[in-house]
Amino acid sequence: MNTRAGAEFSESPDRQQRSGLARIFRATGYSLSGLRAAFRTETAFRQELGFAVLLVPLAFFAGETLVQTALLLATLFLVLIVELINSAIETIVDRIGLEENELSGRAKDMGSAAVMLSLILVVTVWSLVLYTRFFG
Repeated sequence: MNTRAGAEFSESPDRQQRSGLARIFRATGYSLSGLRAAFRTETAFRQELGFAVLLVPLAFFAGETLVQTALLLATLFLVLIVELINSAIETIVDRIGLEENELSGRAKDMGSAAVMLSLILVVTVWSLVLYTRFFG
């Protein structure tokens, strides 16, 4: 029996039997389901994904070294990761209740701030790499 936040629950026999490759395949299915849900319901995710699709090929041109290319790609993936987490936070908060609440607003604002910081990181890293490549 497991405990989470003071509540006790037992794992289902089906869940206990999943291990190895079966667990990995099931987890992959859940992950793909989450990506589909984000694409279907989150405008910001679609915009950021479109932005990444355009910039991924450019990363291979802009980076002079493999490390620079990896940094450029990592910043793009980081934006998508942070947006997924932000969307999950917003979904949970909305599930709890749609009425105005200071803590709910704070949670959503913090998620939004995380996305903003990841976008600032993209602009900073891409600017530095491009500056180094063309002017440095």
